[in-house]
Amino acid sequence: MTTLDCVKTSQFDEVDRQLLHALVVSPRASFRLLAEVVGVSDQTVARRYRRMTQVAGLRVLGIINGERAGWVDWLVRIQATPGSAQRIADTLAARPDTRWVRLFSGGTEIACTLQARTPEQRNTVFLQGLPGSRHVTGIAAHSILHVFTPVAWGGYASTLTDGQLSLLTDAAGDIDLRETGAAREASAREASAREVGPATGVALRGDDDPLIAELARDGRAPVAALAAATHWHESTVRRRIDELQQAGLLYFDLDVDDALLGINVTVMLWLSVEPAHLEAAGRAVAAHPEVPFAAATTGPTNLAVSAVFRDTRQVYAYLTTKLAGIPGLRSVESAPIIGTLKRTGTRDLARAAPQEDVPRAAG
Repeated sequence: MTTLDCVKTSQFDEVDRQLLHALVVSPRASFRLLAEVVGVSDQTVARRYRRMTQVAGLRVLGIINGERAGWVDWLVRIQATPGSAQRIADTLAARPDTRWVRLFSGGTEIACTLQARTPEQRNTVFLQGLPGSRHVTGIAAHSILHVFTPVAWGGYASTLTDGQLSLLTDAAGDIDLRETGAAREASAREASAREVGPATGVALRGDDDPLIAELARDGRAPVAALAAATHWHESTVRRRIDELQQAGLLYFDLDVDDALLGINVTVMLWLSVEPAHLEAAGRAVAAHPEVPFAAATTGPTNLAVSAVFRDTRQVYAYLTTKLAGIPGLRSVESAPIIGTLKRTGTRDLARAAPQEDVPRAAG
């Protein structure tokens, strides 16, 4: 069973799954348009959306593509003494410059991503900002050099028909997450070939900060609310969002409780790949529907991968089949995630329940 199959056996019914797919393709589409696509009333869509926000933690978030903006993302691994990892992870989750904070099985390792907008901010973070106490036994920071996966994962985008998707084309712009398998691999290959940076002539400005902050809080915030926060005219808000999206600087992502999608095991994989095969390996892994994130990094391993599964048997099948066939693969270290305190830049105050444990392995 693939990750996409997990969605079909989750606690969501067909209307919920179609609504999720529509939101992936067009995150800011009106309830009226979403209702037309799904084939229910506006009130039903609004009610389903509110229910999923309450029971599944569904959020639509506006996120800046740091790679496009010239920022640098860092993947940080912190070793802690037994019993102290939770407190350290809480501290990291409260920081504004962290995007993901996770606890690994064993309860003594934390992984997080940090985003530094300038070299000065980077130096401050690593020289002064990271936790440094007797409870921290080791810190390793790896620069994320290139992300192979699409900016927004389409793992639950598989339920709408072509006819339904065509209704969302205008709202979706250039972002098409219908693709999986070979098509997704081709997309990743094309993305890796695109120039990163403000090639369009559009760059982030200081007065974008209020807009970015509001969209990071609620990616579906009404234009009127965004105009009030920015003190811009509503037409200016619409135009600026469109400019940032077209430039690849702003994208929208969905955050939802993985367990309700039939995903019970999340594993971080640290791969060592021969440098000559790194590009091909990254593109191949990014094409796997189990993989929301794959990136080349600095450090003793050079390909970091996050993968999601229904159960440990699916983990084993993945490690011994799909992953084993990756070109140039030298070694694999697997680290199951038992808790997520922050994801997509938003704190998970309820904290994820411990997942089914998987023995840690290195090879």
